[in-house]
Amino acid sequence: MGTAISVDIADAAPPEVAAACAEQAFAWFREVDERFSTYKEHSEVSRLRRGEISAGQASDGLRQVLAACADLWTETGGFFDASATGLLDPSGYVKGWSAQVASDRLAAAGLGNHCVNAGGDVCVHGRPGPGRSWRVGVQHPWERDRLAWVLAVEDVAVATSGTYERGLHVVDPFTGRPAAELRSVTVVGADLGAADAYATAAFAMGRAGIDWLAARGDVEWAVICEDGRAYRSPGLPLAPDDATLAP
Repeated sequence: MGTAISVDIADAAPPEVAAACAEQAFAWFREVDERFSTYKEHSEVSRLRRGEISAGQASDGLRQVLAACADLWTETGGFFDASATGLLDPSGYVKGWSAQVASDRLAAAGLGNHCVNAGGDVCVHGRPGPGRSWRVGVQHPWERDRLAWVLAVEDVAVATSGTYERGLHVVDPFTGRPAAELRSVTVVGADLGAADAYATAAFAMGRAGIDWLAARGDVEWAVICEDGRAYRSPGLPLAPDDATLAP
């Protein structure tokens, strides 16, 4: 997966049950990494990129991901493009999608209070304790020891795309150049795969991504521009004691 993943189970389940479900989640992530990694020569995605198999010969999981990426390409006007660099790379969807699947499986197993964190892209279910919300911090893009926002959430997904970890890695598919107008885009929605893709697409759009997010009725969002200006949706679920970058 190329990132750290954690699973926090808050249910009062027997330890052996929680441990078994957590291990199943990590087994799923290892399976995803083996199938979708662009760094492993034997992965299914690498074989598809080399033309050793066709999309029609791909596994059900890979076909599902390719179909979702195609739908997101249409939905974002082409700004979410799994082939933006010239080679197939569905990673911008796969990480969030796989974490969402892991969360759904934990809930189906009766563990309705948990948090799955895949490299800062977070899927939360239920609560960490009675009367409490999960608190999700959004990294400050210039100061490593600060947070830009703290969100208080239940039963949602939170995805962030930014330059402060991997540099200018999001490519504008229409120019072929790295997108550089924004510093950080956070999207809060019902599904982590979609939220991750929306954050990537809005980042690729540059400042136009702010209006694109604002026009959507299904997500909350926060954006920090390269010039330091910050914007957020009125419904962003800020923690009550959070000091935000922008009103």
